[in-house]
Amino acid sequence: MENLTIALPQMLKINGKLLSLEKPRIMGILNITPDSFYSGSRFSAVDEALRQAEQMLSEGADLLDVGGYSTRPGAAEVAEADEIGRVRPVVAALARHFPQAIISVDTFRASVARIAIQEGAHMINDVSGGQADATMFSTVGELGVPYVLMHSRGNPQTMQQLTDYEHIFTELMRFFQERIILLQQAGCHDVVVDPGFGFAKTVEQNYLLLRHLAVFSLLEKPVLVGISRKSMIWKKLGSSPEEALNGTTVLNTLAVLQGAKILRVHDVKPAVEVIRLLTDK
Repeated sequence: MENLTIALPQMLKINGKLLSLEKPRIMGILNITPDSFYSGSRFSAVDEALRQAEQMLSEGADLLDVGGYSTRPGAAEVAEADEIGRVRPVVAALARHFPQAIISVDTFRASVARIAIQEGAHMINDVSGGQADATMFSTVGELGVPYVLMHSRGNPQTMQQLTDYEHIFTELMRFFQERIILLQQAGCHDVVVDPGFGFAKTVEQNYLLLRHLAVFSLLEKPVLVGISRKSMIWKKLGSSPEEALNGTTVLNTLAVLQGAKILRVHDVKPAVEVIRLLTDK
């Protein structure tokens, strides 16, 4: 008798409910920072963040990703107290004004993650993949929330000098496999993997990863892609982040065709249209 494998629909358990990823989801970016690389994503006040969140949700965002620490190449360090001061009031306001919204917090600090979940957030998006804070895995395991495991090297100040790989796919797959085991041992089973476009990767490496994104489906975890308005687009086109929307839409389309289950974007409506055109019957 032949061995049969059944592809179970991917889903995440969020706040006691199951979020199906059979159809890809959209994560809208809310950067509570003064120096994020794309000016259109920067919000410095709670009211501004709420207005942007309302627009994103009305346009079809499934999740909102709040970040208080810019991780663009060369970004300045942000003190823990400052990050908490940026993130805490926005998360609390979002949870109060949009109780049905799924709130993610973009942080590599376990202390920020804990406070954000206490204030009403539902998942953690860690650009360091647990490398920057040794207590992150145990924290998300204890809190029982989904975790986005992103591949990166170094930090925003050093990552652009850390792009040498003997075999990039082998090294990323090993990274994910090892850290997924650690997360499971810590009690965190709802894991999303993110190849980390632009984080310790050259433009050429980014496109190599995108062209073969389906490889990461072997991990049997949902794949998140965050390429919105990044330099891999505007450097290749000789433009700027502000002019990179069309390129973003093209690459998001390729990502979905290669199996991406979550698109992290600055511009929700165009991304929603990508999903509709590719998946609606």
